[in-house]
Formats: sequence, structure tokens, C-alpha cells
Amino acid sequence: MNKPVMITTDSTADLSSELLERFQIKTIPLTITLGQDSFLDGCNFTPDDLYRRYREDGSLPKTAAPGIQEMTDFFRSFTQAGFEVVHLDISAKLSNIFNVARLAAESFEGVHVVDSEMLSTGVGLLAIEAAECRDRGMDAAAIAEHLEALKKKVSSTFVIDTLEFMWKGGRCAGVTALGANLLKIKPALKLSDGEIKVFKKYRGKNEHVYRQYITEQLEDKKIRPAHVFITESGEIEPAVIDELLALVKEKTGCAEVHHTRAGCTVSSHCGPKTLGVLFIEE
Repeated sequence: MNKPVMITTDSTADLSSELLERFQIKTIPLTITLGQDSFLDGCNFTPDDLYRRYREDGSLPKTAAPGIQEMTDFFRSFTQAGFEVVHLDISAKLSNIFNVARLAAESFEGVHVVDSEMLSTGVGLLAIEAAECRDRGMDAAAIAEHLEALKKKVSSTFVIDTLEFMWKGGRCAGVTALGANLLKIKPALKLSDGEIKVFKKYRGKNEHVYRQYITEQLEDKKIRPAHVFITESGEIEPAVIDELLALVKEKTGCAEVHHTRAGCTVSSHCGPKTLGVLFIEE
């Protein structure tokens, strides 16, 4: 008889508390460090706090993976309760947390760690898929193997309002950021082989850019209808979000389009008014 399976991920999956509860997914937070202060991502420090501090003194936080002992204790809490574990992390090319989890998992039988090669709700989509596989009776090893094959079908893209935060965080050259901001260019980014790459540049008002970006992303795609995400980093008018949710439903026929806020890890690099549409292709 198979052991019960617990699906876990780190806080960069950006799943709402409602979705975590619904799909019985557990998370371990990254640490947010700002000056002498340390916080837990999504627990006692939010992206709105982050933006406020940045506008006050120009400081951006640094993010850090949990330590080996913390990750080991996290896994042990489930294995001691009789569970096997399937754990998903943000791309190993973007954070060290996958390597920490992989090393911690060596202390246990039945803990399977998967490099999602994604970030934000690209990770979240795979975590939900894992939970649905668990609920269909798949064991942990089979779920992990399934996710390794499926992750190449996840579309994880975003359009960014400003490169200021990426520049300040050392993610792009200052000249590139300055030129893009002067020209009011809004770059669209995608996850490809675990790395962030620019694939298009938009110009114009955000509302127009969001609609054009979403329409182009959903055109000529055979999309799994179960779960599609609009994930945004804040400071977008609720009426605009409602219009975009309706657009995604119209384009995909998906009855359930999830709207989530990106957490501090993603928001510290992309800044406010970033928006993505994320889904799994057939």
C-alpha cells in the first residue's frame, strides 16, 4: 500500500492561501533581508512593504534560501507523520534553494525534489498538478517523474512596467535599463530552460500592453483548460485585472482563471505593475 503523499514547495510559487488550503500544499518561506532586519517571505513582510521601503530610502531586500537544517526539519515534519514528499522549487538557475532541498532530501527515503525550472505560479501550476495526481492515487515517485516531463510544457511569461528594480538588483545592465525606461519600453520575459530571457518589447499604456500581451500569449495555443493564472505584482487597478481575467476566460474557455499576487522574491526584482499569464500547454 502506498504511503500518503505531501506536496510541498517554496514561497516563490506565489499560490494564495486559498489555493494552498484547497490543494493541501505546504510551503517553506525564503528569508527577506533588508538592512539589519530579516523577514519571512509572505509571512511578516509583503510586496507593499517592499515598495514602501524602496520609495522611502531606495533600498531593496535580498532573498535567501532556508538553511540545510531548516529544510531537513521541514521534510522531517512530514516523513515522521508517515508521508512521502514531492517538493518543487524555483529554478535552480535563479536560486540556491533547489540545491539545499536536494541535499536535505538525502537524509530521507521517499522525499523527491524537483527543479521546476520556473518561478512564481509557473511553480504553482506544477504544484497543483502534483496535488491532483496525488488525489488520483499516484505515488510520490510517479508524481515526480510526471512533473519532470510536464515542466517543459509550462508557459511562464511576464510583462514588466519598468526595469528599475532589475537594474537596482543587478539583473540587467544600467545602460539597458536607462535606455528602455527613456523609450518607455515594457519588456516581456519568459522562463526558458530555467533562465529569464526577453522575448518581446512593448510600448504604450499599460492597459493596452497587458491586453496585447495576453492575446498574443494565448493565440494558437492548445492550453490545458483546468488552471490558468494571472499573476501580478501589485498597483494595477482592480477594474483592469477584472477586464484581463474576462479576456483570459474568453480566449481559453477556462472556467477557473486564478488571480494571484506575486510575493516578495519576484516583486523585488520585477517591481510593481508587472503582470503575467501562466498556463500549461497540452
